[in-house]
Amino acid sequence: MALSIYRENLKYGSICSFVLLPHPGAYEDWAAFVAFASGRPTAASHSYACVNKSEENSSPRRTAEQQLAAMGTVGGGGRSGTMKQLNVGGKLFSLEASSLSLSLSLGFPSPTPTFVDRDPALLSAVLAAIRSPSSAAPDFPARVLLDEANFYCLHAHLLTALSPPPLRGFSASLASTLCPASEPFPTALAPHHDGSLCLAHGAGLVTYYSPALDHHTTFRTHLHRITSLLQLPPRLAVLGSDSAPGLHVYDFLDGEHVASVQWSDPTDTRVSKAKVVAVAARPPTDVADKNSPILATFECPQTSHRENCILAVDPVTLKPTQEIDRQSGSAAKSSAPGRVVHLPALGLVFASSVSSGAFGYSGYMRLWDIRSGNVVWETSEPGGAGRSSRFGDPFADADVDVKQQAIYKVCSKSGDLAVADLRCLGNDPWVYMSSGPRGSAGGYGSVLCCHRSQVFVSRNDGLEVWSRLEEHCHNTGELTEQSGIKERPKSEGIDERFYRSCYVDTEEDAKRGMIQMIEGGGDCLFVTREEMQGVEVWETSRRAGSISLS
Repeated sequence: MALSIYRENLKYGSICSFVLLPHPGAYEDWAAFVAFASGRPTAASHSYACVNKSEENSSPRRTAEQQLAAMGTVGGGGRSGTMKQLNVGGKLFSLEASSLSLSLSLGFPSPTPTFVDRDPALLSAVLAAIRSPSSAAPDFPARVLLDEANFYCLHAHLLTALSPPPLRGFSASLASTLCPASEPFPTALAPHHDGSLCLAHGAGLVTYYSPALDHHTTFRTHLHRITSLLQLPPRLAVLGSDSAPGLHVYDFLDGEHVASVQWSDPTDTRVSKAKVVAVAARPPTDVADKNSPILATFECPQTSHRENCILAVDPVTLKPTQEIDRQSGSAAKSSAPGRVVHLPALGLVFASSVSSGAFGYSGYMRLWDIRSGNVVWETSEPGGAGRSSRFGDPFADADVDVKQQAIYKVCSKSGDLAVADLRCLGNDPWVYMSSGPRGSAGGYGSVLCCHRSQVFVSRNDGLEVWSRLEEHCHNTGELTEQSGIKERPKSEGIDERFYRSCYVDTEEDAKRGMIQMIEGGGDCLFVTREEMQGVEVWETSRRAGSISLS
């Protein structure tokens, strides 16, 4: 009897315990996986047992029940000791019935093992990956293992085991390079918080990589070149192009066009054939619900006025719901924003626009109240409202750390990093921090990205990371590294002493070319370089440890 009922989804909290043991008659080393799902998994909630061939020859073979007794009490809330034998592709396993949900109906003893028409080598590889996440790479592709783990309701455990450690910029290194098989030059990136990645490349191609960064699918769109991209879980991709009007939605699993969103105004003839300049990334799930609107910047390049606005789109109906700040883009200080960030905790929308030319950089930053659509704060450089004390050193790029509620910018001439607290904005709220000798080449062409409470800045000579520090309250005055931990600024404002910087890459890495795009997703940092194929994936090494700054 094939165990096809295993395909039913088990909720995490419904599993009391799980013990999966190869039958004692097998002549191979084996491992047992035990997990408690009644509470939060801890190191103490996993235990494994191994028996090698020499031990079998030197001592009488024990039954599965005796081996479980030797391991101690496992599980809870189930019928301990009730075993069910499984014949997985000709290899026998013993399964504790209390580990399964009642819907599987395996609680009754059976004289013959239940046959599961699956590959036992895949199950062994899944258990090995869960047991030793830091071991060598598995013999099977991640997608194959994840499909197999999903069959046994171990998908979440395996995905956790395959995920990299928490991203720490000071110990990150180049882990791999994702290179599509066809037209591998990236044009847009859209990572998700689970670590998956949507990659636009070539002439309208989109490739989706699973959370384990295993290639899942590639499809071609009707667009010639995709310049804006957003993942809309569970299976939608939102696309924009500078060569075709409209915001387009595709099912990236089937490669089908789902819907299109156009910005139009019958009362204004200047609004026609509006193209998408930027799409805001979705806020993390811990700060926003799944119904947060899609924010996209539209611009009408055919007209001399270059009308533009930020359009809010309902993620369920895929219909426009609100128009924010329509303006004429004939001047640099009213051009279409190239970066949009939604701040749901504050009810604000951040947008920035940067222009560069023979006379340097110019641009603006604005904050809108998403409910009323009114501007609550703005600054423009050089000069204008909210002047900076660094006159003549306008910003080259800017981004917002949603969790820390801070705006970061990189100066185009000096290359200095500046930060402003969103809760204490004023006429000149910036605190400036200078890089070391390696970052003295300035900020021309720099790209900035906030991810995991860290700030990644590309420079001519490499990739720099800034981390926030936390001050001890033990009258020592020492500062220790606490990147990734939210710390509220003191009432007197942000102190530059709370920041440290270092370079993520080496000088050899920097020789591969100028960084073009930086995006963070999960515990990975995705980097593309000019005239380079593929996407670099930067991760923290599992062997990396803490570094004391004292």
